[in-house]
Amino acid sequence: MDQFKIFLLPVVGLVFGIIILMLLVFTLNSIPIFQHEGVAIYTTNIWKASEVSEEEFYGILSAIYGTIYTSTIAITISLPISIGLAVFVADLMPRRLKELLIIPTDIMAGLPTILYGIWGVFVLVPTLAEIMKFIHGHFSFIPLFSYYNPTGFSYLSAGVLLAIMVTPFATSLIREAYVAIPNIYREAVYSLGLTRFEATKVLLSYIKPAIIAGTLLAFGRAVGETVAVSLVIGNAFNIDASLFAPGYTISSLIANQFGNAFAYKLMPSALFSAGLALFTIGLIVNIAGLIVLKRWGYA
Repeated sequence: MDQFKIFLLPVVGLVFGIIILMLLVFTLNSIPIFQHEGVAIYTTNIWKASEVSEEEFYGILSAIYGTIYTSTIAITISLPISIGLAVFVADLMPRRLKELLIIPTDIMAGLPTILYGIWGVFVLVPTLAEIMKFIHGHFSFIPLFSYYNPTGFSYLSAGVLLAIMVTPFATSLIREAYVAIPNIYREAVYSLGLTRFEATKVLLSYIKPAIIAGTLLAFGRAVGETVAVSLVIGNAFNIDASLFAPGYTISSLIANQFGNAFAYKLMPSALFSAGLALFTIGLIVNIAGLIVLKRWGYA
C-alpha cells in the first residue's frame, strides 16, 4: 500500500504543482497594477485606458459583480430543473424511453460553447427582450425589473443561457447518484407508506453530497464561461440589481479587452489581476463545498 502511494505521489505533485504555477503566474503579472492602484482594482468600477501610463486606471468591480450575479441566476434556474429531470428519468420515465432523454442531455453537455452563444444572440435574446419589455411595462416598480433595456442583452440573458449550458452537467451527476441508491433504501421508504413525493424527498436527502457536487460543478462552469456570455450580456461596465441591465463578467472582460491590452502599459496586468480574482472565486466556492461536505461526514 505504501509503495502504491509513493507511485501515485508524482501524479498528485504534478497536479498540485500546475495549480501553484498558475497562481504564481497570475500573481506575478498582477504586481504592476497592484503597485499602481492597490486594491482599488477590485473595489472601483473605472476602466480608463490611456497611452500615458500615469493616467491609466482600471477597476473590475462590475465584472466581479456580474460574474457572481449571472452565475447565481444560472444556479437558481438550473438546480431545480436538474433535480427534477434526474428524478423524472430515474423514476417516472419508461425504461425504453430513458435513452431518448439521456442521450440529448449528454450531447448538450459536449456542444461547443460558441454554438450556445450564437443561439443565444439570434433566438434567446430576442425572445427575452419581448418578455423583458412586458415585465418592465407592468412591474418596473420592482427593483429587479426596473431597468429598461429594449435590446435584451442583459444579466438575465446571460444567466438563462448559462443555466441551459450547465444543466446537463448537474443533471448527469445527480441522476447517476440517484440511480445508484440501493434498492433496499427505496423499498424501506415505500414500506413506510410514504407518497411518491415524500419518498423522493427522503431519497434526495440521501444524495445531498452529489447535489452539492452538481451545484459546484454548475457554478464553476458558469463562472468560467467566456464566449457565450460575452455575446449576450451586453458588455457594459455597469452595476445594477436589475436583471434586465447589461453588464460584464470577468471572463467576458478578459476576452473583450485582451486583443488590445498590450497597446497599454498596465492593462495586461489589470487583466491578469482579473484572472486572479476569478481563480480566487473558484477556490472559495470549492473550499466552501468541502467544508459543507465535511460537516456531513462525506469528506
